[in-house]
Amino acid sequence: MAIPQGFSVEVTAPATSANLGAGYDSFGLALGFADTVRATLSDSAVSQGQRATITGEGADDLPRSGDHLILRVAEQILEARGVTGGDRLLLDCDNAIPQSRGMGSSAAAIVAGLSIADAASVAAGLPEPTAAEKLAWATHFEGHPDNAAPALFGGMTISWYPERERASSISLPVHPDVRAAVVIPDERLDTDIARDLLPDAVPHAEAAANSAIAGLFVHAVCHDPSLLMDATVDRLHQEYRRPAMLGTLERIDALRAAGLAAVVSGAGPTVLVLGTGDDLADRVTRALAGDSAQVLPSAIAENGATTLSLRRMSA
Repeated sequence: MAIPQGFSVEVTAPATSANLGAGYDSFGLALGFADTVRATLSDSAVSQGQRATITGEGADDLPRSGDHLILRVAEQILEARGVTGGDRLLLDCDNAIPQSRGMGSSAAAIVAGLSIADAASVAAGLPEPTAAEKLAWATHFEGHPDNAAPALFGGMTISWYPERERASSISLPVHPDVRAAVVIPDERLDTDIARDLLPDAVPHAEAAANSAIAGLFVHAVCHDPSLLMDATVDRLHQEYRRPAMLGTLERIDALRAAGLAAVVSGAGPTVLVLGTGDDLADRVTRALAGDSAQVLPSAIAENGATTLSLRRMSA
């Protein structure tokens, strides 16, 4: 099977915030920033050194070659499905998600590559992959589902492993009054560095307390936003990472002292603030007066990755 000539698809993949306080490696939230990628099939062989054009975030750093993450994901999935032509895909990327800031830029790229592969597979005559198959592929490349699930499905997601090697996820509707704001500093942080600071074990009492707070968060974000302050306390990861992101934790301290439900977004250094009221970002800015970090309001994306257009022509 081959991708047909004239194939063209445009997909969007949203930014995401993982952990959300107590839901370490489990909770995720789709945000209103998205990368848009248009993939087309070249009529002939292409130079592997120049296969992507990039505007926006990461334009100075991301590869243009076949090493681009989106291309690597799409090609590997297509090869596994027996679909040829993946090495002739060209990308036009318009990136809005900050890189290496804890906003799921790699998950968005992976999900974009997956979406392109799915569209190409269907164009080649294969059936549409199931949601479970999509999550399995996204988790395979991302390593864990906390960012991958909301990038795929939107809303607030809870992910878990009913089997050792297979992730599952559900997407929950967020209360309509809940608003989000992100505090994006200039510095970047490697996820592996943040993970290396975590201990191998935590006291049982701390784990028990965290379990209760995680349950409360689900209720708060879905049904009662007035509980978000109590529901965004973390006992498993944030404080252990303070040495690697002192500025981030100081911002969280200041925001929570001002009554704002602030947490580390993923592995940081971005801070996610959840609350109510259309002035949430303004309140965050006032609480961080004099801070150079960028404060942006963010919608909560009800939908995950979306295929905007698909054209299939016979070969």
